[in-house]
Amino acid sequence: MKQGLIFILIFMLTACSSFGHGLAELTGLSFLHDRRDSKAIMLDEQIEDSAVMNLHGLDEIKDKSHFNITSYNGKVLVTGEAETEDVREIIIANVRIVSGVKLVHNEMIVGPISSMQSRGEDSLLTIKVKDALAEIQDKPGFDATRVKVITENKVVYLMGLVHEGEGVTAAEKVQNVAGVKKIVTVFEYIDYPSKK
Repeated sequence: MKQGLIFILIFMLTACSSFGHGLAELTGLSFLHDRRDSKAIMLDEQIEDSAVMNLHGLDEIKDKSHFNITSYNGKVLVTGEAETEDVREIIIANVRIVSGVKLVHNEMIVGPISSMQSRGEDSLLTIKVKDALAEIQDKPGFDATRVKVITENKVVYLMGLVHEGEGVTAAEKVQNVAGVKKIVTVFEYIDYPSKK
């Protein structure tokens, strides 16, 4: 109980600098900047919801895993921990069959399930990374709301529809964030529109 209150307090104290960015996500304002169309955004939400519901209904993985499912333009990132390789394979196989999934990035590790403290630290690190991305001002056209940030065991995953230069800039910025153990980019790169 005490530990939970401490994390809430830390979150409240550190969230102030992320308030504008977080508010944009909560109110859907980031939707205005998203390179996905509304149909793709809705499909990603359906993929995530369907995958999580399906997985929570499987007794063979219950209490043997911790997973996060993140879909972006039909590409799904699976992070977390599975106690055994068999459990991880069941999770990945069930994500692959969800309607609308184009590709699965399997980043689940086989090992002990993370603690609530570790997950709380990951949440704080995600806030720090988002703040760092919001500071990028010298890259024309760069929009931090177009970069999805997922943190698992201090490994930061970056997703989104970006130009290659934007992806490089984002990864370089995140390298300077204290506490980041590793950066994994799972961007979908897009070309600049051709000039006629």
